[in-house]
Amino acid sequence: MACSNEVDDLPDGAGYGLWAIDHELHFLPLHLSLTIEQRVMMYFKDLDPVLHSQLRLAVMSILVSVQEAEFTLLKERTNATAGNLSVQINKLKEAGYIEVIKQFRDNYPQTLCRITGAGRLAFESYVNAIQSYLKPGKTG
Repeated sequence: MACSNEVDDLPDGAGYGLWAIDHELHFLPLHLSLTIEQRVMMYFKDLDPVLHSQLRLAVMSILVSVQEAEFTLLKERTNATAGNLSVQINKLKEAGYIEVIKQFRDNYPQTLCRITGAGRLAFESYVNAIQSYLKPGKTG
């Protein structure tokens, strides 16, 4: 649908409303009958479902600051069980947000998790989306 910048350009007799969508103003026909929830969602960006999990978000928050961490450190900082943490790390790995390195150190198995470039970008986008939730209607 074309967007009009002038009220005079709108068809005669049509009921129009001024809506903010992605921080831009648009004249849209009132007959679209948007619900309040639909109008609110016009303001908000979708949140990444991979990061929208408390434990996965915690892991990513840690890795953003330290780049790489041992499984034991992540387990300690997140207070998660080994099994749950392992499942959530695997989901982050499948999404390409982290890489998992399994190796031996002094004859003991060691699992390292390292954030990827895609993971860093996804995390930044997630944080920006959350910030836009806190300031709807503001640009930038």
